[in-house]
Amino acid sequence: MTHVEVRDATAERWDDVVAVFEGPGDPGRCWCQWFFRGGQADTEHAAGNRSALCDQVRGGPPPGVLGYLDGVPSGWAAVAARPGYTRLTNGQLLRGAEDLEDPAVWSVTCFVVRRPARRSGLASALLAGAVDLARRGGASEVEGYPVDLAVRGRTSAAELYHGPLSVFLRAGFTEVARPQPARPVVRLRLG
Repeated sequence: MTHVEVRDATAERWDDVVAVFEGPGDPGRCWCQWFFRGGQADTEHAAGNRSALCDQVRGGPPPGVLGYLDGVPSGWAAVAARPGYTRLTNGQLLRGAEDLEDPAVWSVTCFVVRRPARRSGLASALLAGAVDLARRGGASEVEGYPVDLAVRGRTSAAELYHGPLSVFLRAGFTEVARPQPARPVVRLRLG
């Protein structure tokens, strides 16, 4: 039986963050900086993005959670107060949304699940861990921007970095807007 564990991405776990992000594909270029750094993440090399995430992890609070499959670092979910994600709050997806500067609304913006860990339930565990981190950080609501595979159809792993809608719905999130046909905005109110 596979053992899944989720932990906050803290300074002492930096090597585990590196293990998840290094390797082929988008995670090793972006290092989860797209929404934090805006245009800077477009023009920086991977090294600049890696350095920025290292500063976030080591400086705290944790910018996300790590998922472990049988003790091996295998996944990541980014979560933080929504106002910190400048590209998100200034982008088309949330255009016209209210209270974009409300620090009590947190956003789950990015998932990374390494290929050997896919279809193991790790994304669901990462989302649960992200919600828990948001709750401990003072969030009253958690928002996500998943891909609706029923509308989008076949999608590459790189296009699923926001996570699939089904994972959010199973976790109790409800759709609050649909700015694009395959891109709903979902929200979970915390008790």
